[in-house]
Amino acid sequence: MKLRKLMGKQGFTLVEIMIVVAIIGLLAAVAIPNFMRARTQAQTNACIANLKQMDGAKTLWALDGGSGTPNWTDLVTAYLKAIPSCPANGTYTLNDADSDPTCDQSGHVLP
Repeated sequence: MKLRKLMGKQGFTLVEIMIVVAIIGLLAAVAIPNFMRARTQAQTNACIANLKQMDGAKTLWALDGGSGTPNWTDLVTAYLKAIPSCPANGTYTLNDADSDPTCDQSGHVLP
């Protein structure tokens, strides 16, 4: 009697498992590019926010009597907590007091 009950149980067929795997693959193919695009956009926005902070610090430095091109020690000691770093591993350049700071990553530009 017990043997008959065990033989009567059924599991998933190979076709059913393949359909589930195909659906999961399709969902992953749609979702992963969207996550990558969102990550890139978030890094760009964070970099632009850093550039705005550096620009504000340079403006305050110039108003306090600085002239020419500031260096990081001029800004970090009084206007910034630390030297900012680009989330996309870019490099910041301060430039002179009259121009905007820049990042070497494409798309990371002050509006």
